[in-house]
Amino acid sequence: MRLLASDLDGTLVGASGRLSPRTRAVLDACDAAGVPVVFVTGRPPRWLDGVADGRAGVAICANGALIVDLHSRQLLEVTTMEPAVVREVASRLRSTLPDATFALETVSGFAMEHAYVRRFDVGAARLGTLDELLAEDPGVVKVLVRTPGSRSDDLLARARPLLSALAAPTHSNAADGMLEISALGVSKATALARLAAHLGIEAADVAAFGDMPNDVEMLRWAGLSYAMAGGHPEAVAAARGLAPPCEEDGVARVVEVLLAGR
Repeated sequence: MRLLASDLDGTLVGASGRLSPRTRAVLDACDAAGVPVVFVTGRPPRWLDGVADGRAGVAICANGALIVDLHSRQLLEVTTMEPAVVREVASRLRSTLPDATFALETVSGFAMEHAYVRRFDVGAARLGTLDELLAEDPGVVKVLVRTPGSRSDDLLARARPLLSALAAPTHSNAADGMLEISALGVSKATALARLAAHLGIEAADVAAFGDMPNDVEMLRWAGLSYAMAGGHPEAVAAARGLAPPCEEDGVARVVEVLLAGR
C-alpha cells in the first residue's frame, strides 16, 4: 500500500460524524509511514470541517468533480457541467419523474428550486427556477435530484438509461431517495487515478474503501479495494475484499494490517 483512499460517510466516518480515536491513530500512522491519505467523498468542501481539521494533503470532493487542498481549502481542480447539459438532464428526468425537484452544488455554494427539500443543513442557498439558477453559469459540479416517496436505487435504475452518454448519475445513500449527477466521465475513480499518477503511484498500490454506488468505480480501479460490511450490494460486488463495519473501525482494522505488512 502506497496510498490510502477512503470514502467518508458510512466508511471512515460513522453516525457520530467524527473520526474515531482508532481511525485518527491509523491516519497518523499512515502519515508517519509516508503513505498519503486521500478522503474521496461526495461531500462538498464545506462539509470537510470537523473531519479534515489538522490534516494536510488533498481531498477529492463532489464525487470527483473537485480536488481540494485540505489546509487552505483551495480548489486545485474543478470539473463543471455545462448549463445546457444540466437543462437536458432535468428535461430527460422530468419526462419520467414529473415530481422531481433539483438542486445544484456549485463552485460558489448551494442553489435549489423552491420545492426541493433539504435533508441536511446546506447553509445559505440561492432559490429559484432551474433556469434562473443556471442563468449566471455558477459552475455546477453536481446536480441533486429528489422525488417524493422514491428510493435512491429505483431512481438510479431509471436514470442510468436516460442519461447514458450525457451525464454520470449515482447515489450515496440507498434510503435517501436522492440522485447525484456529475459531468460525463467524472467519478471518484477518475479523479483518484489522476492524483495517483501525479504522485507516481500505480493503481495496484492504492488501498481504497467505500460502501455505496458512488464508490463502485473507485473500488474497481484500486488494486487493494474493500467494501464495508453491510455496504450496498454494488459496492460489495465491485471490491476485492470486505472490511468490518464502519462503526467497528473497519477501515482502521484493515489498514493496521496493511501497514504491518509493508
